Amino acid sequence: MNMHDVRARPARGAQPLIRLNDFGVVTPPALGAWTPSRTVSVVVPVHRGRTLALTLASLAAQSYPSHLMEVVVVDDGAEPPLRLPEIVPERTRVVRSRPGGWGRAWACQSGADVAEGEVIHWLDADMVLFREQVEAQMRWHHLADYLTVLGTLKMVAAWDAGLTPAEVHAAVSAGTTEKLFEDALGDGEGNVTDTWSSEYIGRTAGLREAGFEAFKVHVGASASLPASLLRRAGGMDTSLVLAEDTELGYRLAQVGAVFVADEESRSRHLGASTVMRREQEVKRHNWVFLANRVPTFRWLRKPTVRQWAVPYVEIVVEAGKASYEQVRATVDGFLRGSIADLRIAVVGPWSSLPEERRAPLDDPTVDLRLVHELYAHDGRVTLVESVPESPFPAPFRFVCPPGWVPAVDCLHRLVRLADDNGYGLVSLALAERGGSGTDGVVAARLERTAAFGRARLLAERGGGPDLEDLVEATFGTQWLDGETWGLLPMERAVEKPATKAAAKAKQWKRRAQRWKRRTARLQAILDRTPARRVRRVLGRAVRKALTVAGIRRSRRSRSRGGSRPG
Repeated sequence: MNMHDVRARPARGAQPLIRLNDFGVVTPPALGAWTPSRTVSVVVPVHRGRTLALTLASLAAQSYPSHLMEVVVVDDGAEPPLRLPEIVPERTRVVRSRPGGWGRAWACQSGADVAEGEVIHWLDADMVLFREQVEAQMRWHHLADYLTVLGTLKMVAAWDAGLTPAEVHAAVSAGTTEKLFEDALGDGEGNVTDTWSSEYIGRTAGLREAGFEAFKVHVGASASLPASLLRRAGGMDTSLVLAEDTELGYRLAQVGAVFVADEESRSRHLGASTVMRREQEVKRHNWVFLANRVPTFRWLRKPTVRQWAVPYVEIVVEAGKASYEQVRATVDGFLRGSIADLRIAVVGPWSSLPEERRAPLDDPTVDLRLVHELYAHDGRVTLVESVPESPFPAPFRFVCPPGWVPAVDCLHRLVRLADDNGYGLVSLALAERGGSGTDGVVAARLERTAAFGRARLLAERGGGPDLEDLVEATFGTQWLDGETWGLLPMERAVEKPATKAAAKAKQWKRRAQRWKRRTARLQAILDRTPARRVRRVLGRAVRKALTVAGIRRSRRSRSRGGSRPG
């Protein structure tokens, strides 16, 4: 059956509302007790392909219907070029990576570009799958269109070098895949080990309690997602040769993805992974690339103050009708804040500023010209005429009216509040204006990209037109008083010292207050003490001091040659 024929059916309806990453509101059917209907393309990037025949043999024995599954083997520069072995799934083809690049990310994207399935299932070429591996993941994709499903992967330290594709196919078909690796070392003890992510998945109830951090265990060796979700996130970053799966996981989270770990989608990796064999070298390499692209890995961006490829927060300031002083007060306030990795978009009609002769001081657009001149060469400020609906891939956007100045730690505190409480939107009430309800309030707002990304996805699939209602349902929202959180009108804002200096000043103030209280207590004691006792105590103290002083003079004299003759 042609894959395109299978896909020709009515569009899917409204999606379940999943809060944060708690996918417990959807329940997958039991394996073998349901009827699949969605198509899947298993994309297998291959460079050397020594164990490819074993991987394909296990795919040929899958329980998922063969007419709904295709396998795209991507030849990433193999020499000689890849040829399919004898035992392969019914719909299997080999394609070459697109010209102009190399590596796993490049090969995966090349395969995804030609894949025909509704779902893309990544799979490494050194894997042996259990019979229900694909089915276990695909049952989730029949329930919602924004799930990324991760299989349960374990590493096999050793296996029978003479293992044949026919033996693999027979074992997988019979449901005895584990026996293949138990036999390799007798009882198999110590031969099969968990991956580094297994402990985290177990600690977070299969990722249901992982919140915003679920993406960090997105391992591409055995993961699947809707093709539409992959396109929404921008596809693979083909400039990366390592860490591409973690980086893709981050961007998937920003468009609203939920990450599901399925313990029944089992597979075995033949041999130790590169991370297991060369962990420190992998970290040394990958952390540089991830620091540039994944701003929520805050520990990778400390303690430097610099610009990165993806900012942590995008600030939006509308300059159109504001004065130069108002815009400058707001923009400069954020530039000197405690969050340095931000990007500020100043919105105005920059291209329409007239160039003909004018009276400079009487020019009605003089404020815009001054703003343009002030920030045209600042690397953290962009002058734009509009902003896209999302700051993707930045994880946050803060929209602030001009003329309002943030305290040094205002933005940091708001982001921390949003993270601690899972909020997708935090609004700050600043002042009142004509109108009723929230329309009568001048407000600033912190928007979480992932929350609004999911809201847009749900709205497109019948979830309702109001994005903020969907954000409330899936992440949560909060209104706060702007002044309490350090956002003040420029007339009342006082430039505060740097955070470190302010903290030092508070420390000395506390010490001074403590000394003042101690002095008061001592004074009270003295006031209650009779004068005779005071003289006696002081007399003893003076005599003791004189005695000590005499001893010290005597010692100094002897050290200079002894005492004088009498």
